[in-house]
Amino acid sequence: MKLTVFGASGGTGYQVVSQALDGGHEVTAVVRDPARLAISHRSLIVVTADVLQPADIADAVAGRDAVISALGQSRRPQDRKAAANSTLCADSARSITEAMRQVGSRRLVIVSSSGPYTDGDGPVLRYVVKPILGRVFKDEYTDLVAMEQVVRASALDWTVLRPPRLTDKPLTGRYRTRRDANPARSMRVSRADLAHLALATADDPDTYHCAIFIAD
Repeated sequence: MKLTVFGASGGTGYQVVSQALDGGHEVTAVVRDPARLAISHRSLIVVTADVLQPADIADAVAGRDAVISALGQSRRPQDRKAAANSTLCADSARSITEAMRQVGSRRLVIVSSSGPYTDGDGPVLRYVVKPILGRVFKDEYTDLVAMEQVVRASALDWTVLRPPRLTDKPLTGRYRTRRDANPARSMRVSRADLAHLALATADDPDTYHCAIFIAD
């Protein structure tokens, strides 16, 4: 496949790019700072662009078999104040979907979070853990919900991926998924396994227009 990856220098995006290249795909990685993407490969094109400007990213999404967005707000303590009230995820989704509309690209896989959603959760997660997380990450969750609304309102062939807490454990390929509801005891999953799912769904029409939850 010919893929475009947004958020390629982040933890999940890096895994998407690396696994895609290992799988023989051609990858265009759109980044703000190319120095942060420590990958070199003959099948990799690195594009420096402002993701919030559709005109700047139109060429990067044109003619792609799929576009994968792993953009997200940083949760590092030093970045939390700057992230407050941020609409980065919703704004970038709006820009990406508009750029894809302009050039006729249709397939979008976008990473969200299971945090704002409780369908399928047990009572502890539903009534104890997630209400606490909802207060701690209120701004981030509001942004992600708005992002999903933007994607759902588009005319694209989209899939939303909703992981729980992400870890840096290695790829296993053994993870649980469920459509439109959390798997039981959904607490964590590795970025590598999330990237594996993103690539697996990229060319799967059966995953169009649904949210897929994932957990280890």
